Amino acid sequence: MTIDTASPRKPLNQGNALTENPRAALFKDHNFRWMTGGSLLSMLGDQFTLIALPWLVLQMTGDTLVLGTVLALISVPRALFILIGGALVDRHSPKQVLMITKYINLLLLAVLAGLVFAGTLSLWMVYVLSLGIGLATAFSIPAATAMMPHVVARSQLQAANGISLGLRQLTMFLGPLLAGLLIALFGAGNAAQEAVDAPAHANATGIGIAFALDALSFAVSAWTLSKVQTHAGNSAPAAAPQAVLTSVAQGLIHFWRDGELRTCFLYWSAIALFIMGPIHIAIPVLASSSPQLGAAAFGTIVGAHGAGTLLGMVVSGMVPRLRFGSLGMTILAFDAIIGVLFMPMGLITAVWQGAALMAVIGLLGGFMQVSVFTWIQQRVPPALLGRAMSLFMFIFMGLAPISAAVTGWVMKSITLPQLFAASGGTLMVLTALASVLTPMRRVTDAAPAAH
Repeated sequence: MTIDTASPRKPLNQGNALTENPRAALFKDHNFRWMTGGSLLSMLGDQFTLIALPWLVLQMTGDTLVLGTVLALISVPRALFILIGGALVDRHSPKQVLMITKYINLLLLAVLAGLVFAGTLSLWMVYVLSLGIGLATAFSIPAATAMMPHVVARSQLQAANGISLGLRQLTMFLGPLLAGLLIALFGAGNAAQEAVDAPAHANATGIGIAFALDALSFAVSAWTLSKVQTHAGNSAPAAAPQAVLTSVAQGLIHFWRDGELRTCFLYWSAIALFIMGPIHIAIPVLASSSPQLGAAAFGTIVGAHGAGTLLGMVVSGMVPRLRFGSLGMTILAFDAIIGVLFMPMGLITAVWQGAALMAVIGLLGGFMQVSVFTWIQQRVPPALLGRAMSLFMFIFMGLAPISAAVTGWVMKSITLPQLFAASGGTLMVLTALASVLTPMRRVTDAAPAAH
């Protein structure tokens, strides 16, 4: 383990002789404040849907295969179109694309909330609305992740990303707790006792409120986004128009030729396929199938993961160059430990046990997030940034839910303890293979000298 004790990068001078703390300087920028405030609200709303949607499906059907199908309807269009979304972001404006998707998500979630309140929601409606949400996020994800370099100076990216990702983790801590509590207090319905297409309206108030709050968050964040003025100086010069698919192919070729990017993207793809998917299915099923747990426990366990991730980011900010040899080796070491911690999740009998395990898993993952995010942004040329971030998000928000859909089918024949044990063990094997067979261990924090 090594710690780089070199002096940190100096913050920008804000027009006077005195230098300022980078975070303090950022919060004096009204564009950054508008963008960050809107993102905070939107991310908090997303956590309500993250808890409410799987809980709704399980209450309507009690079927993990149906839950996997719903997640697939969100993830498949997102996976298919997210790279195209990144190309459109590079061609047009991240702000314009993001604004359109906010209005679309506002409409979809408002309709979903209204149908839940009215007691007229059918399973086919859940399928259609999930498909629409997946299509919208295919364009909102690359737009949102490409916004930061258009709002702050490139030298401020590390501090800006730290703030943005830290707030995201704060919402991942508070949102699930609030959503789980909301559903537990107002009722989640028990449609498994009703017809599949007729959820119990009287008991579904909590789920409906959760969707309504997410819709409201999109409305408010669209307004705050309209206040943000992007800086043309941070954008790449306009290039000759290209066909969208040609633009996507150009980005993929560039990333493939960059050995370190290629290695990391392939490794993360394996993690998403074999590990992240089962998590999306297994955690809500664990909470819903255990008499000792429930909606509030589901929110608590997911919230504990968010709290751990937030703490990991704080620790990362305190010792940003803490490494086990290199960036790549640190990623592999932390992932191996996460695999060990994930294996006993299927055996928990109390909320505190699941919360403790997920908190430590979040701590390890959160430690690396800011460095990885900033490493990608600094390594990729500005003209390709939208496509790079869309590929990064495609891995974790496109491939993982597809894996979750397959997991829903697999769980018809294996138990929860077996699933958790297999997922954790697979992660340990993947880290060992990556260390021995790939250049992953040689990946460093250093950006290339020239793009």
